[in-house]
Amino acid sequence: MKIKEITNYLEDFAPLKLQESYDNAGLILGDKNAEVSAALITLDVTEAIVDEAIERKAGLIIAHHPIVFSGLKKITGKNYVERTLIKAIKHDVAIYAAHTNLDSVTGGVNGTICEKLGLENCKILQPVGGMLKKLVTFVPVDHANKVREAIFAAGAGNIGNYDSCSFNTHGQGTFRGSDTTNPFVGKKGEQHYENEMRVETVFPDYLQGKVINALTKAHPYEEVAYDIYSLDNNFDQIGAGMIGSLPKEKEDKTFLRQLKKTFGLKVIRHTALQEKKVKKIAICGGAGSFLLNQAIAAGADFFVTGDFKYHQFFDAENKIVIADIGHFESEQFTKELFYELLTKKFPKFAVHLSEVNTNPVFYF
Repeated sequence: MKIKEITNYLEDFAPLKLQESYDNAGLILGDKNAEVSAALITLDVTEAIVDEAIERKAGLIIAHHPIVFSGLKKITGKNYVERTLIKAIKHDVAIYAAHTNLDSVTGGVNGTICEKLGLENCKILQPVGGMLKKLVTFVPVDHANKVREAIFAAGAGNIGNYDSCSFNTHGQGTFRGSDTTNPFVGKKGEQHYENEMRVETVFPDYLQGKVINALTKAHPYEEVAYDIYSLDNNFDQIGAGMIGSLPKEKEDKTFLRQLKKTFGLKVIRHTALQEKKVKKIAICGGAGSFLLNQAIAAGADFFVTGDFKYHQFFDAENKIVIADIGHFESEQFTKELFYELLTKKFPKFAVHLSEVNTNPVFYF
């Protein structure tokens, strides 16, 4: 397969536009038009991972963490990043990463953690604002269904767990075409009145090009009239962290034991237990301390994440139990997510799970 066939699919699931400003998701190394016969999935990219890709004849490495975050002015092999890139280039191994964009989608990294913990009624903990747009267009009544179906297929019209959402009103459109036009209805040079449907729907901004392309292809007019409005509404399908509920209340220590078993942990750093049963769980894969206040405001009993600093533990203030399970540990199931996505879409393409443990943190 061509690399771009694989990466385009991953970016349909987790668009690059969703990544944070500091991030570097996407194809980091390699030619998107190159053909590969296998891909290797990993959390991090190291020299050992490239060696494994070479051994398995995998021309593409798919990672969660980008190996390059900031600009490189020289590549001389002075650190593991440069040595890894040199080795990958020598052996024609491409490197791709889906990082904070994969964190932000409902079915991404955090959705996988919720699934592993058996959480129910899960939703985004901190939805993004300013990402939704409203499309308004005007279509001849007999063609409204065709246009609606086209823009829905392009990703418009999703509100929560509902799809194909729109609002429609009847009205009358007027136009007059010049001598160079070929109007779908009416005659050029003459004023025309047409019964039209005003169709309104919403879409996330990263789909704008796709939605407008679908609109113009499905619309019968030479010149398609449409308006796009930016909305301040939160987009509850995209954002940071997630929150859900356990099927049944548990003792706090029982839940900690569940965490240890599910994530294969040797230790959990946590704040003081509240000596009460727990039900509502907030989670964030990786470093999630920035979401503590949101977890408290949402009424979570536990906040499961990684990379809390010493003084940040005080911020729990006995309102919530912080369970720091480690950065790598919280994101370890991301490899399974990649594998499930790719094998379901490309069942005849070779996808390998890396056997190298890239966790740089050890516990004595």
